[in-house]
Amino acid sequence: MAVERSASISSRPDSFVRTQYVQASDKVLAEGFSFFFFFLGISPTAKAAGLVLILQSSTSGVKSTNVSPALSHGLSAPPRYAPPTADEGAGWGKFGQRIQKQGRLNAATLNLLEGADIQFRRENRLDIALVKNLPIALIFLPAADIPTFVGQGRVDLGITGWDQVKEYAAGVKTHTPATDKGAGCETVMDLGFGSCKLQVQVPEKGKYSSTKDLIGLTIGTSFPNLAAEHFAKIEAGIDPASDEQPPAQPLRTNIIELSGSVEAACALGVAEGIVDLVESGETMRAAGLKAIDTVVESSAILIKSTKPSNAELVELIASRIRGVITAQKFVLCQYNVERSKLAEATKITPGKRAATITQLDADGWVAVSSMVEKKKIALVMDELCRVGAQDILVLDIHNTR
Repeated sequence: MAVERSASISSRPDSFVRTQYVQASDKVLAEGFSFFFFFLGISPTAKAAGLVLILQSSTSGVKSTNVSPALSHGLSAPPRYAPPTADEGAGWGKFGQRIQKQGRLNAATLNLLEGADIQFRRENRLDIALVKNLPIALIFLPAADIPTFVGQGRVDLGITGWDQVKEYAAGVKTHTPATDKGAGCETVMDLGFGSCKLQVQVPEKGKYSSTKDLIGLTIGTSFPNLAAEHFAKIEAGIDPASDEQPPAQPLRTNIIELSGSVEAACALGVAEGIVDLVESGETMRAAGLKAIDTVVESSAILIKSTKPSNAELVELIASRIRGVITAQKFVLCQYNVERSKLAEATKITPGKRAATITQLDADGWVAVSSMVEKKKIALVMDELCRVGAQDILVLDIHNTR
């Protein structure tokens, strides 16, 4: 029976995909990739996949127990294949280059990688991609797993949603023994995209108007730990926004975990209210729901382990991403202005540290170059014209340090 099953798998169209997956896995294991780096392209429903970058460290070899959970992909004792030759394209088979982009937020994460000069090609239906210009492997994993890997110290950096980090932290406080002082994670920076809110929602035409009205009832959510913590504080009369922990007592509110389509729970009679992510609110309103409370406000963030395996490499990657984020927020504004009006002009464009001023051949004129916040550039140009600036140019910044 096992032989017949093996033969049927080998004849399937996706057998080549599985072969290439194992080839990439073997290459990662053989070359001693031991520094883990997780990325996430989050979506309002928290279903988008994440990326894992495995960077090669100076040490050779890595325990398979640290890597196999991320690489096994559900394959039971797969056969080992020899790594692809150089003619096969830096370790990858020659088939489709269709990169599945999962929405605007996932694209923002991939743009961040591109800005950090992490060049890769993801083959069709594979969740492993080898970077062309760095000894890095990318692995696409579920978003919710990223805080766990970073928090347990098994990876060093990650990009995920603040809501996912809070959900992980709430779960740790609830289920982890007090004697277990796990590695934990900390925020490096806010990435400026993926903004959304985790909110308590009820039927728009229903009888519930506050979270207190839902105490003792059933709540459906994909964030059971955060929801339980929020309602425990309300039941104890504690401000949910405070850091004060509720007393250890049974929760009167029934929290049920739903993996998807949470907004349908009320209409189908599964729950009286839900706790779910809201970005624009269109899905919520289409389901006949309204928000009555906010559990947490979220956006995409860069996190790192409190016990990184290679602090120097962590800082290098973080500085690259920090440079891309800064570049996305600013543009370079250049203009000419009479020296007599320079002081007034530089008040409008002070720059990050100071404006760059260059003498022109024309008597009494100088050229000014300054970084300006992208969202303010239109007003800045208006003000510069008002004080007599001429030849105003606005240039994109691709990266900065």
